[in-house]
Amino acid sequence: MELNADFSKRVAVHAAEIPWKASPMPGVDRRMLDRIGDEVARATSIVRYAPGSQFSAHVHTGGEEFLVLDGVFQDEHGDFPAGSYIRNPPESQHTPGSEPGCTIFVKLWQFDLADRRQVRIDTSRAAFVDDAAREGVEVMALFDDGYEDVRLERWAAGATVDLDAEGGMEVLMLDGAFCEEGEDFGPQSWLRLPQGARSQAVTGDAGARVWIKSGHLAGEVRAPQA
Repeated sequence: MELNADFSKRVAVHAAEIPWKASPMPGVDRRMLDRIGDEVARATSIVRYAPGSQFSAHVHTGGEEFLVLDGVFQDEHGDFPAGSYIRNPPESQHTPGSEPGCTIFVKLWQFDLADRRQVRIDTSRAAFVDDAAREGVEVMALFDDGYEDVRLERWAAGATVDLDAEGGMEVLMLDGAFCEEGEDFGPQSWLRLPQGARSQAVTGDAGARVWIKSGHLAGEVRAPQA
């Protein structure tokens, strides 16, 4: 399967407006944003766990990165409420599920296969700091390895924010709203800008809180190599 698999093009998906599709596990549904591959895939998705649902135990051969959007995600490593940012590196394993139900934004098979760094951050307890180079922007760093930079950003009401995608960029809207290239983005809207793109986001009266990853599309994007 290939979905939004041309990484040389700008892509926008307003996930809240598209239907959920069932996964192989009962009670676990997803909204696919981009994908190369079938059930083993380089994939970016929004995944919803119904209350009491669970995936079987599995190994993340290519790594897994996710942000909990609502509810509580659970596995044998703990309970992770809304705002939790998790990186499970290649060869990690777990049995994911959720007794109360949850929704997560998740990326699979997008790690350096030699990466073994585990990351667990409760962003509700971490602080934003002003970005001295960009007026009206606050940043919370989540991960940076010199190849990719992952962060949360808060944009003030009425701000114009430059989106410099020198190495490619993804933006997931969490709260608020912005307009980019004449297109309106609300919660669960996702924007992917190709390497070298330049754009601007203009926020509404409530400002915006977004998840951003940048730099990671500078090289060739491939399907999983099992």
